[in-house]
Amino acid sequence: MKKRNITPWFTQPLPSEITPPEVVANRRKILKLLAASAATPALANWAMRDAKASMVSSDSRQLLSSTPSSLAGARLDDALTPYDDATTYNNYYEFGLDKSDPAKNAGAMPIRPWSVNIEGLVHKPGVWSLEDLLGLSAMEERIYRLRCVEAWSMVIPWVGYSLAELIKKVEPMGNAKFVEFVTMADPRTMPGLRSGVLDWPYTEGLRMDEAMHPLTMLAFGMYGEVLPNQNGAPVRLVVPWKYGFKSAKSLVSIRFVEEMPATAWNKAARHEYGFYSNVNPDVPHRRWSQSSERVIGQGGIFSPKRKTQLFNGYAEQVGQLYAGMDLERNF
Repeated sequence: MKKRNITPWFTQPLPSEITPPEVVANRRKILKLLAASAATPALANWAMRDAKASMVSSDSRQLLSSTPSSLAGARLDDALTPYDDATTYNNYYEFGLDKSDPAKNAGAMPIRPWSVNIEGLVHKPGVWSLEDLLGLSAMEERIYRLRCVEAWSMVIPWVGYSLAELIKKVEPMGNAKFVEFVTMADPRTMPGLRSGVLDWPYTEGLRMDEAMHPLTMLAFGMYGEVLPNQNGAPVRLVVPWKYGFKSAKSLVSIRFVEEMPATAWNKAARHEYGFYSNVNPDVPHRRWSQSSERVIGQGGIFSPKRKTQLFNGYAEQVGQLYAGMDLERNF
């Protein structure tokens, strides 16, 4: 793997107060425009990726050591997505609606110091510093598929460990049935918050057994290096059998709750983005098919599509979580 010049990580202070802006009235209009363009202009944008790859700075990258994971499903043989594709073709609407906006704008977000609040129905609530999270468990490299709801995919080598390691430490109460994830929302460094496309801050959620599954990951790095800001630095969720928007970035709070939490995309378009959002080729989006996907970084925009697999290819590992469920109704 090609390495670039490495310099120390950011040391800027974390904003002392996070106040998300009010959601503007045109949210639905923006959602429709985004959805209508999902399968064409978004991929056209990918065709210009080589010019945008220069946005990735080599001056803010730092190695993050790990060992290869022995977990079933965590060592794919698929070809890796090129680093420059994975870091310049991103959905991170807090930094803008265009795929190239995160790489252009995310560098302004301070990521040191950083902390994550553990809240809700746990016996050990509290604040975990980034340093404490980094030291909680041994770092593993896991090669996962990433499938976007927009019908494109990547293969990324993440660095981190199972979210279950943190959950066990904080000791959830018996009535904690779900885990809610809250992400950074700082209007001073995130120009996309002004769009009003979602109800900020961005929130996501998992059922407790999903959160405890060993494949569900807290990621601190990718490609053997610290996460770039545009990919969710300094710590993000990775749930490989679900559509990419379920893997919340730049986490600031993890809450343990009894009722199913409202999530950002489900609140914005309930009939299009279900709570579970498991990858399923047999359940189309309201405006496009999910039966196939474009593999980013392999052959260009006109290359043949690949058939999408149930649970993104992780059915053997996670299928039992949904035994007896109607996957069309519980999408």
